[in-house]
Amino acid sequence: MLCTACGATAKLTVLERMNVRCVRPELLDRLHDNDPGLTAELLQDPVVQRRNRIALDWDDAWRLDTGGSDHQDCEVIDVSVRFAARIPVRPVRLIAEGCGLSRAEVERLITEGRLVSAVSLGGRLSDDFTFTLKR
Repeated sequence: MLCTACGATAKLTVLERMNVRCVRPELLDRLHDNDPGLTAELLQDPVVQRRNRIALDWDDAWRLDTGGSDHQDCEVIDVSVRFAARIPVRPVRLIAEGCGLSRAEVERLITEGRLVSAVSLGGRLSDDFTFTLKR
């Protein structure tokens, strides 16, 4: 793991004081194989984060692909946001950057009821969600 503050790498504790025979064989195999998927899972585990006193830096770890100018003439755009990993994002920021709008404009669209979602778009989300933009 690379520290964004100092640039050094660090070893993280995943399991503490555990006999290797007590580790599930599938997990042990993935650990021995340095499975990148397992690494991603473990880094998102709140227990591992607390145990190692780490916080993940998600800056520039996501993007909203709107398909370019295909939707310029549409009155209503329905968008589904799917997460490959549980990356916490601010929906207002994601929508602003993905649609080429300012955050203030996105907030205004929400207030006017022209940007709607079944979930609150304030704060952070890391679960899939949908929203509708009415031009």
